[in-house]
Amino acid sequence: MTTNWSCFLFDLDGTIIDSAPGITASLAWTLERLGRPVPSHTELLAYVGPPILDSFRDLAGMTVDEAQHALEVYRPHYLQTGIFNSSVYPGVAQLLKRVQESAIPISLATSKPELPATTALDYYGLAQHFTVITGASQDEVRSRKADVVAEALRRLAAIGVDTSNPVMVGDREHDVHGAAEHGVPTIFVEWGYGTVAEQAGTIGVAATAEELGALLLG
Repeated sequence: MTTNWSCFLFDLDGTIIDSAPGITASLAWTLERLGRPVPSHTELLAYVGPPILDSFRDLAGMTVDEAQHALEVYRPHYLQTGIFNSSVYPGVAQLLKRVQESAIPISLATSKPELPATTALDYYGLAQHFTVITGASQDEVRSRKADVVAEALRRLAAIGVDTSNPVMVGDREHDVHGAAEHGVPTIFVEWGYGTVAEQAGTIGVAATAEELGALLLG
């Protein structure tokens, strides 16, 4: 595999941080507050990664208006409590430091809105490693991974970064498909929330941060 990448795009949830405990707890609280049945923990894990509005619609069977209301209930609770109920995956902080030291620009590319994404990176001391932090817009209008990838590439290019040979790093099929819409290949990390089937179409799979580092930096 070539390692002469011009820039890196990193997913957040399931790739950099294990955010599932805080997200699933906030989801359970939200659904209970709305008088809806609370799925099992395993079922709630399926909500982690895709845009939250999509999950409310596709997994909880909500209408567009119901999903928007659920988001308004969920978001303050998650920002106050759930966002800090997470942890950085082993070796990932050290890898991000190596990437920064390699002088290859790196952008976050997450479907999580930028405020909680930045808050989480700041909390764990990781924001300093990123050239650009890109996420969903606060109103969730930009939340599709393809739209986030497009915005990340636009922001990098705007500051003079060479975006001719980017690579995406993620753990769900949404990362793979969203990046592919822009011709960006994806390296899949096994420690996240995706299944083996979701690895289809990727150019590499990493089981550890060390393996990911070898694929990214050689």
